[in-house]
Amino acid sequence: QVQLVESGGGLVQAGGSLRLSCAASGRTFNIYAMGWFRQAPGKEREFVAAINWSWGTNDYADSVKGRFTIARDNAKNMVYLQMNSLKPEDTAVYYCAATINYSGSSYSTATRYEYWGQGTQVTVSS
Repeated sequence: QVQLVESGGGLVQAGGSLRLSCAASGRTFNIYAMGWFRQAPGKEREFVAAINWSWGTNDYADSVKGRFTIARDNAKNMVYLQMNSLKPEDTAVYYCAATINYSGSSYSTATRYEYWGQGTQVTVSS
């Protein structure tokens, strides 16, 4: 089992920045990749970014490329999402996710991940 706890959400003005953190515990040595997803009211959960736990290779949704950066600290079992140039449409609950499977669907697919955090609210005011 892997437990995930997000933090760092809050209220920020458009153009501002936030850094989300996700602390992983439990069987973290089994983690293969981690991702960030978000869900706005009335919308489906959508992919934001993902990172390979060992190699650090990453992937981003087109909507956040150039503005968001995903990073991990293997020693601390942490993954981060640095969000810059925030827009009102970035407002959502942001979820951290982890997978221990080496194969499966794309990192951008929510079903790829077995473990999820409880989410942290990000609100961007215009």
